[in-house]
Amino acid sequence: MKPEEQNPIRKRPIALSLKVRLGIGAGMLGLVALIAAAVTVTGMNRVAARLDAALAAEHRIDRYSVLSTQVSSLLVVASEALQSGISPADRRGRLANLSESIGTTFARLRADHAQAVTDADRLGLDEQSRRATQSLGIARMEALFASTRDALLSDVADNERLQGHIDTFAIGFDPLLNEVITAELRLRNEILQGITVLRQRLIYVAMGVSAATVLLLALFYLGLVRPQLRRLDKLHATARQIGRGEFDIALPEDSRDEIGQLFTETNRMAGALSTSRTEVEHDRARLNDIIAARTEELRAANAALARTDENRRRFFADISHELRTPLTVILMEAQIGRKAAPDAQAAFATIENRALRLNRRIDDLLRIARSESGQLELASDTFDLTLIAQEAANNMDAEINSAGMTLTLRTPPPSPVAVIGDANWVRQVIGGLIQNAIRHARDGGRIELDTGTDAGMGRVAVTDHGPGIPPQEQQTIFGRFVQGRGGAVSEGFGIGLAFAKWIVEEQGGEISLISPLPGGGTGTKVTVGIPLAPD
Repeated sequence: MKPEEQNPIRKRPIALSLKVRLGIGAGMLGLVALIAAAVTVTGMNRVAARLDAALAAEHRIDRYSVLSTQVSSLLVVASEALQSGISPADRRGRLANLSESIGTTFARLRADHAQAVTDADRLGLDEQSRRATQSLGIARMEALFASTRDALLSDVADNERLQGHIDTFAIGFDPLLNEVITAELRLRNEILQGITVLRQRLIYVAMGVSAATVLLLALFYLGLVRPQLRRLDKLHATARQIGRGEFDIALPEDSRDEIGQLFTETNRMAGALSTSRTEVEHDRARLNDIIAARTEELRAANAALARTDENRRRFFADISHELRTPLTVILMEAQIGRKAAPDAQAAFATIENRALRLNRRIDDLLRIARSESGQLELASDTFDLTLIAQEAANNMDAEINSAGMTLTLRTPPPSPVAVIGDANWVRQVIGGLIQNAIRHARDGGRIELDTGTDAGMGRVAVTDHGPGIPPQEQQTIFGRFVQGRGGAVSEGFGIGLAFAKWIVEEQGGEISLISPLPGGGTGTKVTVGIPLAPD
C-alpha cells in the first residue's frame, strides 16, 4: 500500500499568515522609502556643501579684488609721495592707513584659506595640496608687501631706492595675485561642474529608486493584494448566496491564512444553516399541522360559543316573558286589592313595591344582555336633567319610605338643565344610584339629590351618609358583578354601577365617585355628567 493511501489526511503546507505577508510587504515599501529619503538627504547635503564651497570661492575672489584695489592705491600714493619729495614722516602718515588695511585683508585671506582647507576635506575632494599652494602664494604676496611697506614707512630718504622697492613690488605682486585668482576661479568652476555631475547622479539614483518602488508595488499588488481581493470577492459572492438561502457552497480550504480560516468557517456556517433550515422546515410542517388542529378546535369552540350565546339570549327572552306574566298578574291583583280592601292597603302596597323591584331586576338583566351583544340603542334627544332627576326620585318614593329614609332634591336656580341623551335610560341610571344608596346606606337616614352644570356637563349627584366605600374597592366598584361589602350584598347581582357607567359613557358623559365625603369621614357621592345641549 502506498504511503498516500495509508494516510489519507494530507498535511497542508505551512504558509505565512496574511498579516505577516502584508507586514513584510509594508516593511519593504517602507525600506525603499527610507532609502529614497536617505539618498535625497545625502544628495542635498553634498549639493549644499558644494554650493557653500562655491560661495566661499566667490567670497575669496571678491577679497582678492579688494586687495588688488588696495595695493593699487598704495602704489599710487607712494609714487606721488616720492615724486613730491615730502619728508619720511609725512610719507608714513599718508601710507599708514593703507598699509594697515592691506594687512587686515591679508589676515582675512589667511583665515579664508584655512577654512577652505577644512572644507576641502569635508567635500571629499583632494584639495589639500592645492589649498597649500594657494596659501604659499598668499604668503609670498604678504612677504613682498611687508618688505615694501617697511621700506616706505622707514626713515630712508633715498627716493631712488624707495622707487626700486615700489617697482619690485609692482612687478612681483601682480603675477602672484593673478595666479591665486586664477586658481580660485578654476576651483569654483570645478565645484560648479561637480554640482552638475552630482545632480545627474542624483537624478539617476532617484529614477532607480522610483523604478524599484514601482516594481515593488507591482509585485506587492500582483503577488499579494490582487489574489486576496479575488478571494474576498469570492467570499462576498458566497455571502450573497447565503443571504438568498442557498447553502450549497464549497469555498476552497487550501490556505491556512486569515482568509482561508474565514473560508473554512463560512463553509461550516453554511452547513450549519442548511441543517438548521431542514430542521426549521420540519418544525414548520409540524407547526402547520398543530395550527390546523388548533384552528379546527377554535372553530368548534366558536361554534359552541355561538350556540351558547344564542341560548343565553333565548334564555333571557324566555325568562323575561315567563317572569313578566306572573309579575303583571301580581301587580294587577295588588292594585285591585288596594282599592277593594282599604284596611290591607299597606300590605298590598308592599306587594306592589316588591313586584316592581323584581320587575326592575329583570329589566337590569335584559339591559346587561343587550348591551353586551350590541343590541341596545340609545336616543339622542334634548331633555331637562332636573325634571328627569325629579321623576327618578318620585319613582323611588315607596322604597325610600319603606327604608325609613328621606330624599332631598336640591336644584340651584335656574333649575332647568338642558342636556342631550336618552332621557329614559338616564332616569333609570339615577333611580339605580338612589336604590344603591337605599341598599347600602340605610343607616345614614337621608339622601341628597343635586343637579347643576359644570365644565360643559349637566350633572346629577346622589349623596348618601352611609359607611362609605373602602379605597381599595373604589377602583373596581364599576366592574361587572362587583359588589360592595355592606350588609345588603345579597340583595343585588352587582350589575347596577357597571351598567350605569356603560349607559353614561355611551352618551358621551362621565360618572365619578367620592368616598368618604369631604370633612365627614363617611358617606358616598356618585356624580353623573351628561353633555349640555347647545344654546
